[in-house]
Amino acid sequence: MQQLLDKFFLKDFDQDEGIKHGLPGAAYVSEIFRQLESSHLFSKAWVFVGFAHSIPKAGDVLPITVADQPLFLLRNDSAEITAFHNICRHRNLQLIDQAGNCGRLIRCPYHSWSYDLCGKLKNAPYFGGEAKQQAENFKMEDNGLLPVRCEIWHDWVFINLDENAEPFEKFIRPIKKLLGDIDVTHYQPVATIEFGEIHTNWKLLIENFIEPYHVQFVHKTTTSQPLKDHYPVIEEHCLGSAVDLTEEQVANAGVGTLGVTSQYLTLFPNFVMGTYQPDQMGVHLNIPVNAETTIQSRVIYLHKDASYSDEQIQQLRDLWYKVHLEDHAMCKRLQIGRHSKQAADGGVLSPHWETSVRNFQELVAKAIRPALAPQI
Repeated sequence: MQQLLDKFFLKDFDQDEGIKHGLPGAAYVSEIFRQLESSHLFSKAWVFVGFAHSIPKAGDVLPITVADQPLFLLRNDSAEITAFHNICRHRNLQLIDQAGNCGRLIRCPYHSWSYDLCGKLKNAPYFGGEAKQQAENFKMEDNGLLPVRCEIWHDWVFINLDENAEPFEKFIRPIKKLLGDIDVTHYQPVATIEFGEIHTNWKLLIENFIEPYHVQFVHKTTTSQPLKDHYPVIEEHCLGSAVDLTEEQVANAGVGTLGVTSQYLTLFPNFVMGTYQPDQMGVHLNIPVNAETTIQSRVIYLHKDASYSDEQIQQLRDLWYKVHLEDHAMCKRLQIGRHSKQAADGGVLSPHWETSVRNFQELVAKAIRPALAPQI
């Protein structure tokens, strides 16, 4: 275990003075570290897992994995989205293996145990011998699906595996504060971009999003947002950056580029939101697959009063596709670089532009340390 300490948390990361170092390379490439994140970070946090509009009808189901736990989302008869552990209570077979609609009942294909849309066990055929015979000391009401805490904020679904976690409203409070007068319920999804698997650790995608240092270099052909107008944003566990542009700067933005006042905000660990004045919003879903692979998608939202043609929406989609590919190219190379022995010290972080990155990494470290506490 001491080797893990030396590998993951070098004293350079905890230094109190001077230029700060980042997390060591092993935090991005080690499967052991990913397992620690699973058991000590994602198992205790409010984790963003999907979009409500993707399961619009009663009976719609979506399998998900959080902290290595198989779960699924379900739209019930009351139009509510709930979450359950994705196992049959009989032999623990995975109930939902793909997105779709289960109809009125969730039926296990192995022995036909069936559950209603509230998770109650409705049928356990032949369990007691005959078709409808009950087994002695077996109670149907005690063997329903096992629920998971689930909350919806507008179109965004969050779950938490920790029964002692902070209230959801407290979790989203800092981002609501930074959004100010922006009412997210006025924004409607108009397009989705599926990027599939990206060869990079999930943390690098978050870190890239919240620091503005790279924008004028990586996105010089797709954005018109000068570095000097950006600033970091830190509000509790809501981390990111923002840029304020004048009317003249907006008017002079390059054709087909992003040139508006914007906020780039995240809620730790994995909720990612961008706001783009006056009427656009984007939300990323980053799903860790393993230490070096992440699945990413982006949903584009427009204000309900905005008027965009199909062609204009396609242009937005094309722009964001290009922006993401520019970021992916950097994140893939960041991932490769983390394999270098010279990445053991985590590199150095700008004390001006990368304070949000540092705060994000400190939250990661804080979550992981209890696993190593007995050895410290």
